[in-house]
Amino acid sequence: MLVQPIVIASALMASGSIAWNKDVHQQIGYSAEQFLTSTTKSVLYQILEPKYNNSIGLAAAWADDYAHTTEGAFSYQWHWIDSADKPPHYCNVYYHRDCSEGGCVVSAIANQTQILRDCIQKVKTGDLVDGEDLQCSYALKWVVHFLGDIAQPLHASGVAAGGNGIEVVFANRTTELHAVWDAWIVYADANVTSFPNTTIQPFFKHLVSRIREDDFSIPSSEWIACSDPSRPLECALSWARDSNALDCDYVFAHAIKDIDLATSGYATGAFPIVELQMSKAILRIATWLNRLVAGDHDHEAGLVLQMEPSSLLGLTSKE
Repeated sequence: MLVQPIVIASALMASGSIAWNKDVHQQIGYSAEQFLTSTTKSVLYQILEPKYNNSIGLAAAWADDYAHTTEGAFSYQWHWIDSADKPPHYCNVYYHRDCSEGGCVVSAIANQTQILRDCIQKVKTGDLVDGEDLQCSYALKWVVHFLGDIAQPLHASGVAAGGNGIEVVFANRTTELHAVWDAWIVYADANVTSFPNTTIQPFFKHLVSRIREDDFSIPSSEWIACSDPSRPLECALSWARDSNALDCDYVFAHAIKDIDLATSGYATGAFPIVELQMSKAILRIATWLNRLVAGDHDHEAGLVLQMEPSSLLGLTSKE
């Protein structure tokens, strides 16, 4: 597919840099819904607040907005893990070295999965309906969002704050490398300036079809090789390492300075990568949630890392 600089430039002027752009997160959520069982949907819809109209897709971008509020500022650093490596020479992620004291995407997935597991049990016993427990709704929204974040290679990189400090040119516009991977490569691949937030769009419908057909260079079974919610820290770390490897294999392995990434071949070379990574996120989210609701995990094996502030405890009233 040819990248169209004029189309992408208009998008660059309209948006800022966030973790997979909000609309991309929502599309990942809508896509994941296609793989949820009816039982999973019925349980999760009791956890979400009514304003989300029974859709994890609509709720999938909440975590970015919340992180930029005074109330939610503590969660800002939960969206990434700062690997202390040196791509493209070597890439690795070590939890105790790279996860900040206040938490990271790996610990956040572990913590929120444990909370969500308990919330699912509350729904099953009739103790939670209509999104009345905000701690539970937050946990679900964080899990959906962070399983999306962790599939983006620069959310598993400590280089220049995950590429936010690297100025590049894309479609004749100056931006940051992180933003290029969050949105502009995706938009260029889909030939859009953004995605509507109301329902799954054709580009993502096609990804869903490809997932069902197992039509990727890496078998989908490998994407979810670790998908036991009783091992959330182990699985999240494996996903972070999977994404981090791409920082050496592609993100930093090609020239990014003094060229236009939209037309140099960098973007087109990245198309299959973002398609694969978003598809991994889609299937991981659905598999994770289905297994949590089905109870298909070891109830005694959960691990909670105490990194959430006490202000989150006891959140039971609606927003």
